[in-house]
Amino acid sequence: MRATSIRRFGRCRSAGPLSKLFSRAGVLPAIRRYLLFQGESIGVLPLGEGLVELRFDRRGEAINKLDVRTIDEFRQATLLIAASSGVRGVLVTSAKDVFIVGADITEFGATFRKTEAELASGVRASNELFSAFEDLKVPSVVAINGFALGGGLELALLAPLRVMSDTAQVGVPEVKLGLFPGFGGTVRLSRLAGLATAVDWVASGKPAKAVAALAAGVVDEIASPDTLREKALDLLQRAVRGEVDWQAAQQRKRVPLAMSAQEAEDLVETARTALLARGPRHQPAAAIALEMMAQAASRDRSGALDLEAAAFGRVAKTQAASSLVQAFLNEQALKKLYKAHAREGRKVTQAAVLGAGIMGGGIAYTSALHGTPARMKDIARPQLDLGIAEASKQLAKQVKNGRLAQERADALLASIRPQLDEAGFDEVDCVIEAVVENVEVKRKVLSALEGVVKPGTVIASNTSSLRIDDIAQPLTRPEDFVGMHFFNPVPVMQLVEVIQGTRTRASAVSTAVGYAVAMGKTPIVVKDCPGFLVNRILTPYIAAFAQLVADGADFEKVDRVMESFGWPMGPAYLQDVVGMDVGVHVGAVISAGYPQRMRTVAQDAVKLMVANKRYGQKNGAGFYRYETDPTGRPRKFSAPEAHALVATLQPDGPRDFSDSDIVERMMLPLIVEAAHALEEGVVATPAELDMALLLGVGFPAYAGGALKYADWLGMDRVVALSERHAALGPMYVATSRMREMAASGARYHTL
Repeated sequence: MRATSIRRFGRCRSAGPLSKLFSRAGVLPAIRRYLLFQGESIGVLPLGEGLVELRFDRRGEAINKLDVRTIDEFRQATLLIAASSGVRGVLVTSAKDVFIVGADITEFGATFRKTEAELASGVRASNELFSAFEDLKVPSVVAINGFALGGGLELALLAPLRVMSDTAQVGVPEVKLGLFPGFGGTVRLSRLAGLATAVDWVASGKPAKAVAALAAGVVDEIASPDTLREKALDLLQRAVRGEVDWQAAQQRKRVPLAMSAQEAEDLVETARTALLARGPRHQPAAAIALEMMAQAASRDRSGALDLEAAAFGRVAKTQAASSLVQAFLNEQALKKLYKAHAREGRKVTQAAVLGAGIMGGGIAYTSALHGTPARMKDIARPQLDLGIAEASKQLAKQVKNGRLAQERADALLASIRPQLDEAGFDEVDCVIEAVVENVEVKRKVLSALEGVVKPGTVIASNTSSLRIDDIAQPLTRPEDFVGMHFFNPVPVMQLVEVIQGTRTRASAVSTAVGYAVAMGKTPIVVKDCPGFLVNRILTPYIAAFAQLVADGADFEKVDRVMESFGWPMGPAYLQDVVGMDVGVHVGAVISAGYPQRMRTVAQDAVKLMVANKRYGQKNGAGFYRYETDPTGRPRKFSAPEAHALVATLQPDGPRDFSDSDIVERMMLPLIVEAAHALEEGVVATPAELDMALLLGVGFPAYAGGALKYADWLGMDRVVALSERHAALGPMYVATSRMREMAASGARYHTL
């Protein structure tokens, strides 16, 4: 326990010479006696008349979070308050703009390395100190400002009474990390809001606003931000005077729910059925939580906390928890990179798109929606009309969904200026080229563009397969030229690959990164190479599919197995959606860049479909047959004629592969190519590589990306699988570095 310095007293934030002056005057020792406790994250100070304030105010940080240090300080503060005979009530507050955002996820690495039993024991021990606050002999009121999420809400639930700002939000979003509340949240929320509401909050992870929290019984009063403290203090004083039965409120959280075990099970079963219908695959946190909450309903607080701790230990060791927490950490790492790019790059205040159509219109719309006006130029009026129609369609969706007012949508559309010339291009900071995927056309268009834009303007090509250095050959300012590969459909897909050519300067890359971030995207910087990153890694996956089919596999079964594995669509369906002709062209370009590894599949079913003009959804026939439903969406049906075509590629007839064989043969080349890309420096870190796959191709979230999936399997197993399937070709062969990692037990990620 450490006394505070003058800078921590009251609302004063400045120390400096004043502390020396006060020290000489004898005031500082008096202030130190005045404060009951001061740590790095928590302070306890008297308010008069026997009331004290327990204030969360994490030193040097913009937010409060529950890390190991803060939890220990909370334990110390609770012990001090319990031992202070003069304390009559506790006001719990935050000095930040938010209450507590939850646990410190950066500490999860060390935690998750523990065994299931160790995890359960640690969580249960933490709950003892939380229960100690709940069992104080005096009332307490929590003033909830900003966000009280996860452990923040769980801590707030310890008090008998809560007052919430009408601008605040509360919730338990742990399920989004593959977890559920572990500090008594499932226990106390069930007893305050009822089991049905608790199950909904825990399983969905959605936050609740003040009105909903009040209606659910999670908070007792709502206040405006400027009256929050006053109302919370008034409620505390009423509780101290005995006008509010705070002890009954606490007792309610210590006893079983007023429902039978069968009633609890029936309620949870209904929720479980809905969860199975809509929940993400291979993410068991919600299901485990629901099962545990049904059992805990008939237990007292101690017994229910035992069940919660044991279940938490179990869920924390799942693949989904490890992967989803890692993805969160990856996102935080990317945000730090973006801050560095922001310092290096230039802010884009005016932009232009060269080449309209659906892609150009989608880029212009996304730019305008996020506050950067965009000129959109094309040489053909119909393409301009198509681009504006795409932007209008997307804005109409925003209005229909209640995200935009019509007046605002009209203003945003007006900020997109369609034109047939380059007027105003000398004023823009960045031009994104989205013309036809032909290197000569791009060279001609971009060479002309250089003479129009001002020096220093970043020119970005939205190429998906052409090398940036190849496109840049005739340019006079290649240092200002980058790739910005948007994934289709642009308004939906989060990923943008920012490609740095060998002559691209760092500031141009940073400007492109900053612009992508401003557009609400997640940019990943990659080195110029065939296929860049995502499409390069995906190419062996598609080749593996073609080889499987050539070896006798049923393409519909391959789709079912890979969708069951977690992909949003199987490889055959994916080719139909992308367009078989496009897939074949892009695959050929990328494969040509890695001829030793990405060899041509002799009996390629995808090429066969193209040869028979079965291009997929675009013309209603591919591996599947498509019909348009009343809403205009294509519906998929099995196509006997496609199976007949594929049979001509299988001279030995059909062969029944096990699900595990299909997964191994599909996923191993993807892992190996990801390893090659990382080792070659195409992308700087495993975090960036895995995030690109999660956002760019819908890699199963529970598996976390190619490298995280390899970590979960264990590199020794990956290498063993490589040796098992080595006869299938070089794209199955593990790299030397992978073998070294297997021998040493190394991993790509720390978690």
